[in-house]
Amino acid sequence: MNLLDIITPECIKAPLASVDKKGAIDELVDLLSGIRRVADAKALKDAVWTREQTRTTGIGHGLAIPHGKCAGMSSLAMAIGRPAQPMDFQAIDGQPVRLVVLLASPPDRTSDHIQALARISRIMMMDDFRQRVYAATSAGEIYQLLASQETRA
Repeated sequence: MNLLDIITPECIKAPLASVDKKGAIDELVDLLSGIRRVADAKALKDAVWTREQTRTTGIGHGLAIPHGKCAGMSSLAMAIGRPAQPMDFQAIDGQPVRLVVLLASPPDRTSDHIQALARISRIMMMDDFRQRVYAATSAGEIYQLLASQETRA
């Protein structure tokens, strides 16, 4: 799974305007909706938020990967947001989140969904890469770091 297949520079926002978990999820879904990667923003927000309430997607090390499946999507989509200030995401390690990576997929693409989640987790667990992403000041810089990492893979 190459993440560049499911994200473009327009799918990244740095900094996010939102200061809380629900706002960040909604902002990233709206970003995908605005560039027509998601047909039904409300359905996706509901799916992601329902998933988030069953178990936090704040996986630690300053990263959250909220995700959901939504009918009406033709392919996987990903959005990345860097909060202006680290935000509480009720992460499993108790630390605030410095990057939110939203993953959305059609209900029938479970394997691709799992592969994308695994790839995001794998690259974000590389300490040097993660720190460079957290230090990035623009959406373009985040995209270039991601593109560089995916080209190497």
